[in-house]
Amino acid sequence: MKPTPTAKTTRLLRSTAQRLVAVLRRKVLFRYRLVLITLVTLAVGIGVGAVWGPSGWFPPSSTILTVLAGGLLLKRKSLAFLLGVVAAVLVFVAYMLDFGQVGPGLLVTIGVTAVLSYLLSGVRERLGVQGLSGEMMLLDLRDRLRDQGRMPALPAGWGRTAVLRQAGGSSFGGDFVVSIRKDDRLDVAVVDVSGKGVDAGTRALMLSGAFSGLIGAVRTDDFLAHCNDYLMRNSGGEGFVTAVHLSVDLDTGEYQIASAGHPPALHYDSGAGLWSTAEAKGVVLGVIPEMTYTSVQGKLRPGDAIMLCTDGLIETPGEDLDAGIDRLLGEAERLVPHGFATGAGKIVDTLSKDKNDDCALVVLWRD
Repeated sequence: MKPTPTAKTTRLLRSTAQRLVAVLRRKVLFRYRLVLITLVTLAVGIGVGAVWGPSGWFPPSSTILTVLAGGLLLKRKSLAFLLGVVAAVLVFVAYMLDFGQVGPGLLVTIGVTAVLSYLLSGVRERLGVQGLSGEMMLLDLRDRLRDQGRMPALPAGWGRTAVLRQAGGSSFGGDFVVSIRKDDRLDVAVVDVSGKGVDAGTRALMLSGAFSGLIGAVRTDDFLAHCNDYLMRNSGGEGFVTAVHLSVDLDTGEYQIASAGHPPALHYDSGAGLWSTAEAKGVVLGVIPEMTYTSVQGKLRPGDAIMLCTDGLIETPGEDLDAGIDRLLGEAERLVPHGFATGAGKIVDTLSKDKNDDCALVVLWRD
């Protein structure tokens, strides 16, 4: 007996429905099906409540909450399915009640929210994170960068402080500090990545880990040369980097400074009561391969101090760099009576005022 046309149609519809369910189960509901089902249920519940529930308890506008949650928690395919459900709910409410309940203003608001949520979901999907995982990851990276900027404890008779300010109050910036203490030797590097704020912060996050590893693994005289080699291999033409490297013998106070296009270090001589510049010079990192960097020597006696900073403290557009160094020297003079520990932050606040640039300042002194 041949199947009737009605039976054939029923089988076709059943087969199509099974395939559709399989596709949804495999591609849409696989990982986030519980979240998706929950949000779909909420959206449908809002629609049913708006039509048959107590008046004012289930406004159609509350479907925007499911759209926002979907943008945070769902992948794009799952979110697209949810948006389709929300659209169907709004059409159902408008049909059952009146179109005044779902006016143009609400439709535009939900439409804009849906587009933003879809774009946000796409960004998170490309990163491979959903929900608040991306923000938590950035917070962890920021905290790691700050931890690397903390200088190690020093023996009695020595003090140190480091102050960093990012452009625009951002949590990320292009200036960072790496340091290490091995027995009686302290090595500190102040680094300035070209650019400012968040744009330079991504490179700073990467380079801080690399430079932190190099400063403890290579000879003091070769640190900047190895940093330059690393940038030549990995920078990909993303811009240059300036740095200054200070290495101090904590037993004798003797130090050496090497610079790669960085502002000069300042040395305070307590005997003379004067600040002077340590003119270490060198080419910026990441521009010329196989560079060598020559260091200058000095000695910190009891009462002396040395200061390292980035150009964000001394550079002003349209002004000569020497004028900025003079201002820094003037602020450094006022630093001595107040103490190096408490005065460093005041210097940064004063010199960075009305500037939108990353700033870093490191002061090391001998009691």
